[in-house]
Amino acid sequence: MSKFHSILLVFSAFLLLQSCSTNQKISALKPEPDDASPLLYDNSPSFINLPISIKLKDIENKTNSLLNGLIYEDNNIEDDDIEIKVWKLAPISIESYNNGAGEKIKTVLPLKALVKYRIGTKTMGVELYNTREFNLNGIVTLISDVGLNNWNLNTRTTLKSLDWNESPTMIVFGKEVPVTYLVNPGIKLFKSKIEKNIDDAIAKSMDFKPNVLEALNKICTPFQMNETYESWLRIVPTEIYSTNAKLKNDVFLLQMGMKCTMETWVGQKPESKFDASKIILKPVTKIPNQISSNIVAVSTYNDASKIMTKNFSGQEFGTGTKKVKVKNVELWHKNGKMVIALDLLGSINGTIYLTGLPKYNDDKKEIYFDQLDYVLDTKNKLMRTANWLAQGLVLRKIQESCRYSIKPNLEEGKQTMMGYLKNYSPMPGVFVNGTMEDIQFQKTQLTNNAILAFIKVNGTISVSIDGLK
Repeated sequence: MSKFHSILLVFSAFLLLQSCSTNQKISALKPEPDDASPLLYDNSPSFINLPISIKLKDIENKTNSLLNGLIYEDNNIEDDDIEIKVWKLAPISIESYNNGAGEKIKTVLPLKALVKYRIGTKTMGVELYNTREFNLNGIVTLISDVGLNNWNLNTRTTLKSLDWNESPTMIVFGKEVPVTYLVNPGIKLFKSKIEKNIDDAIAKSMDFKPNVLEALNKICTPFQMNETYESWLRIVPTEIYSTNAKLKNDVFLLQMGMKCTMETWVGQKPESKFDASKIILKPVTKIPNQISSNIVAVSTYNDASKIMTKNFSGQEFGTGTKKVKVKNVELWHKNGKMVIALDLLGSINGTIYLTGLPKYNDDKKEIYFDQLDYVLDTKNKLMRTANWLAQGLVLRKIQESCRYSIKPNLEEGKQTMMGYLKNYSPMPGVFVNGTMEDIQFQKTQLTNNAILAFIKVNGTISVSIDGLK
């Protein structure tokens, strides 16, 4: 063998060895994502029970804040021959009253009144009137039936009794003359005005719509359930149901229920969808105590990719000197399946592509990919350049990291939600309590940019209003 051929042989052997020790590159064709359905899905509505309790003491306090000093004035004597001015002399007391016909409200109103009563006629254009002026000072007791109408607690009040602190008097020739025998029968002439005044004051003090809507706004503001997984719960109410208000032991009980949708987002905090103007109050006769919440866990491909990339951190796949590490994972949808792109570094450099069907493991509470396999072009190139990487054993090891556990954020979410059910106060005077059972998985659904997991939660919720503002 000539010296030239010997050198050429050695050089060729060197190149061969050098090529064997150099990392190989793979350039598989990327399966382009298809245009799957947009992020619109059928989210079954949830029904949450919201029993509300309001103390009579709160109504009393607010009624007293609304009625001070001169609480009623009628200066038009022409319409009914009466002018009335009524002053509140001391705080009004409101308590429950039961005469055997059900719970009612008893209102005790210390007042003084100045009443002008006109007697006479108008004949042939000539006015023949005699006006009398009465000074009243006493305690009025009123009884009210209670109802609910368009977010307001409304009452039908009737005057039960009027006890005079002083005998009613009438000014005669500049002097006060007792006229109890005249005034008592005449009470019916203006009692309806007092009754209406009390009804109006209670109605104003018990417009609880602002309280309820503000509490709902706080509850429906998306809140973070898990910081590590960046998961958020969003509640979007659509309708509010309410039974009639009932009075029991100085407390108003109002059974309310909320129809809403519930979503769990993974990633950035979603925007609130609460719109008070679209909330409709519907009267019903009965609301079940148990809540049923259907929640959609929305995991975008981008955020799931980040979590799966963490799963591969520090792992090597292969044997001997033939090993690779996964530096990055990317997910997208194609033809009803998930494409998983793995960026490799090691004996093989480049990107390989796998496909699989997302499934849910109820025991482990995780989303995994069934029927995971290399995309055809990737498999063909691996068979030619890195058959060891195409083997089923390596694929199974890779598949173990191609999973997205939602158990931590389900458990964390449950604990976080429980924190909102243990005397949680979204605003002063409003307290939320309740219980929650285990989370039940329903199904998964793919869209063009997210994996949707549908889950169901049962439990109870109660909301109490203690101190109306």
